[in-house]
Amino acid sequence: MSGIKQPGEKKLMFFSGRAYPELAEEVADHLGVDTTPTTLRDFANGEIYARYPESVRGCDAFVIQSHTGPINQWIMEQLIMVDALKRASAKRITVIMPFYGYARQDKKSRGREPITARLMADLLKTAGADRLMSIDLHTSQIQGFFDGPVDHLFAMPVLVNYLKDKLDLETTTVVSPDTGRVRLSERWADTLGTPLAFIHKRRDLEVANQVKVSEVVGKVQGRTCVLIDDMIDTAGTICKAADALYEQGATNVVVAATHAVFSTPAVDRLKNSKISEVIVTNTLPIAEENRFDKLTVLSIAPLIARAITEVFSDGSVTSLFEGDS
Repeated sequence: MSGIKQPGEKKLMFFSGRAYPELAEEVADHLGVDTTPTTLRDFANGEIYARYPESVRGCDAFVIQSHTGPINQWIMEQLIMVDALKRASAKRITVIMPFYGYARQDKKSRGREPITARLMADLLKTAGADRLMSIDLHTSQIQGFFDGPVDHLFAMPVLVNYLKDKLDLETTTVVSPDTGRVRLSERWADTLGTPLAFIHKRRDLEVANQVKVSEVVGKVQGRTCVLIDDMIDTAGTICKAADALYEQGATNVVVAATHAVFSTPAVDRLKNSKISEVIVTNTLPIAEENRFDKLTVLSIAPLIARAITEVFSDGSVTSLFEGDS
């Protein structure tokens, strides 16, 4: 079946773009529904066409799209899908972005720069989105950019449950790769019951993805360090952070991140680094050529499905994280 009906004709319909159908199917399986059929195709000049073969009038629509490469195409496709739902009289439209595209530009660091995270929120609102759902936003302030409810989900429970069975917590330290991740790192350290450390770094503002590591602050000598981050793009930050930890006497470095962006040359850097394991979730598709022996991919689909169920049934999304919001 392609939806769930409740008394009063309340109906859930689940839609997926073409960016990452495998994740959408996995979420649909956990929901116990089929992905609602959607006609999506490209015109000769690259413009995108969308139509829903069955009626969506009055439904509670959930539209999932992973903002992977080519990122501009898939963002535009999701906007067009939302616009089609609005014009077809869907009652409520929830946009699900496991990875929120353009989230890194969430403030102006220098003059004459855009704030693309806000632009994304405005585009989605204009298209017709009533609610947003995303996992591990680059910064929590992005929730305030959208004029409506935002469900900010956390991958930490998925990653922590995996690590608890693999680590000796008595000799483990959670490490933030920069000061911007200290608050998240504190949550990790509290959950695992481990000490916390962080790495002070400076970026080269003239060159994208260039990082200068300054110093390690915290107890890392003779310990296993768990480096956490929201995403791994070119892996420059993570690999330099791992090198700094080994220089300070760490015996083992494990990386845990939510979004595996893996832009070139991330995979080569991670393969050739001293990092013993890289743990990520499947918020973004990972091509077969980008998979390597040290990589572990955990599924985020059960978490997304549970959040959808809570939203649809007017339950509490916050309860999924035991009071964290």
